Amino acid sequence: VAALQDEKNSLMSENEIMNDRLEQLDDSLDDPSTVVAKKYFKAQLQLEQLQEENFRLEAAKDDYRVHCEDLEKQLIELQHRNNELTSLAEESR
Repeated sequence: VAALQDEKNSLMSENEIMNDRLEQLDDSLDDPSTVVAKKYFKAQLQLEQLQEENFRLEAAKDDYRVHCEDLEKQLIELQHRNNELTSLAEESR
C-alpha cells in the first residue's frame, strides 16, 4: 500500500509538472513575440493558404472534368459522323 501511495504521489507530482508545462506552452502561444507563437501562426497561415489552393485546384479539376466530358461527347459524335460519311463515300464509289 505504501509503495502504491508513493507511486500515486509521484504520478500526481508528474501530472502537476506536465500541466504547468502545458500552461506555459499555452501562454507562449498567446504571446505573439515568442518563437513558438511565430512558428504556430506561420504554420496556421500556411495551412490556410494550402486550403485555399486546394479549393482552387478542386474547382479547376471539376471544370476540366466537365470539359473532358464535353470533348468525349464531341468525339463520339464526330466518330459517328465520320462513319456515316465513310459509308456514303463507299456507296457513291
